[in-house]
Amino acid sequence: MIIEFYCPRWGSEHLEWDVFLKNVKDAGFDGVEYALASIISKEELRSISKKLKDHNLKLILQHFDTYEPDFNKHDAAYANWFDLVKNVEVVKINSQTGKDFFSFEENNQLLALAEKFAKANNIEICHETHRNKFSFACHITKPFLETNPELKITLDVSHWVAVAESYLEDQAESMALALSRTEHIHARVGHTQGPQVTDPRAPEWQEALNHHLLWWDKIIERKKLNNDDVLTITTEFGPPPYMVTEPFTSNPLASQWDINVYIKDLLKERYN
Repeated sequence: MIIEFYCPRWGSEHLEWDVFLKNVKDAGFDGVEYALASIISKEELRSISKKLKDHNLKLILQHFDTYEPDFNKHDAAYANWFDLVKNVEVVKINSQTGKDFFSFEENNQLLALAEKFAKANNIEICHETHRNKFSFACHITKPFLETNPELKITLDVSHWVAVAESYLEDQAESMALALSRTEHIHARVGHTQGPQVTDPRAPEWQEALNHHLLWWDKIIERKKLNNDDVLTITTEFGPPPYMVTEPFTSNPLASQWDINVYIKDLLKERYN
């Protein structure tokens, strides 16, 4: 099984695309995960896609910015985002879907919209486990997985750890179901009081890192047993305010770029 590693564009928006993509390629990533705002033009999107091909890098698109609280407007905006990206060559789409305050039926309607698009365009869509979305907690996501047998997720378990204020030891059944349906990983390490440790290389965060590694190990093991061809992983440590900063100066306590490269190298060594 091949494991492909993706670098987030998030946190490097200040760099020109060609500079960023050279850094990504030189660091040994296979591609980029790009959180695509709905305000982007199709022309700009085509230009970015071409730059990725020029650097021989793959693309995962991330949906994130459908915030409309009115469900009918939200539904329409979500559909419009998919219309924007339907002709873009991507490995898959990672979607932060729905809202935590929408009803079960409303969020299921959005999942059905995404599934219809996926089948019509032969594009894999994974729905990210994320605060503020339909999948904001482990126990909340379980009935969606049970109701929708084709539902695939991007596991960013750091969010669930922060929401539950635990390493989910008391939610083994729900967690096992989530691991069985994971087709993309966001390899960020959270802790019981927040979605991102300051630096996973630090000894004080080894307990948190080890919990996450054991979850990721189980996904790798399942994929290998199933003789799956590819697993995608994005090393998604984020910039401030995800990255903790010094008071008054707002200087980050660690380098986001260095941490994401470290996590990529750690997992490459662990799984290859």
